[in-house]
Amino acid sequence: MKKIIIVLLTIIPLIMNSQEKNLPFSEIGDYPTEYTPTNVISRLIDGLGYRFYWSTESLTENDLNYKPSEDSRSTMEVIEHIYGLSLMIVASFDGKEFDFKQDKLDYANLRKETLNNLMYVKSKLNETSDLSQINIEFSQGDNKLKFPFWNHLNGPMADAIWHCGQVVTNRRASGNPLNSKVNVFLGKTRP
Repeated sequence: MKKIIIVLLTIIPLIMNSQEKNLPFSEIGDYPTEYTPTNVISRLIDGLGYRFYWSTESLTENDLNYKPSEDSRSTMEVIEHIYGLSLMIVASFDGKEFDFKQDKLDYANLRKETLNNLMYVKSKLNETSDLSQINIEFSQGDNKLKFPFWNHLNGPMADAIWHCGQVVTNRRASGNPLNSKVNVFLGKTRP
C-alpha cells in the first residue's frame, strides 16, 4: 500500500506539470513584422494571455479564497470574472450575443478554458480582415445592446488585463507572489 501511495504522489505532480506545459501563453512568441489592426489586437491578446497564465499559475486554495476586504471579490471570483470577459470576446468573434450565464468551473478548468478562449480569439483574428464587423452584443432586461469593436479595447480586453494585476496583487498579499522570473515586457520567463 505504501508503494502505491508513493507512486501516486510521484506521478500526480508530473501529470499536473505536463498539463500546465500544454496550456497556451506560457510565453509570447515573436512579434509580427507588419503592423496591421489584427496583428496589433493579436499582440494585445498575447499580452493578456501571458499575464493571465502567470498570474494564475500555481495558486493554492488559500490564494483562491483570499479577499483583500470583506466587500471585495476573492481571487477565485476575479478569475471567474476574467473567464466571463473571455467568453464575451469569443461571442463577439463568433457573431453571437453574449450570455451572462456561465458554467461553474473549478480553478484548473477556469484557467484552461480562459487561456483556450484567448487562443481561439487569436485564431479568429487570423481570419478577420475587418474589425468593424465585430460587435459586442448582449441583453439587459428587454434591451438588446450592440457596441462596436472599439468597446473591446476599453471594455473586456482592458478589464481582463486590469484584473490580472488584481490577481497578482492578491497572490502577493496571500503569501504566494508571482514567479520573479516572469518578464511581461519581453513576454518571456527566465529559466
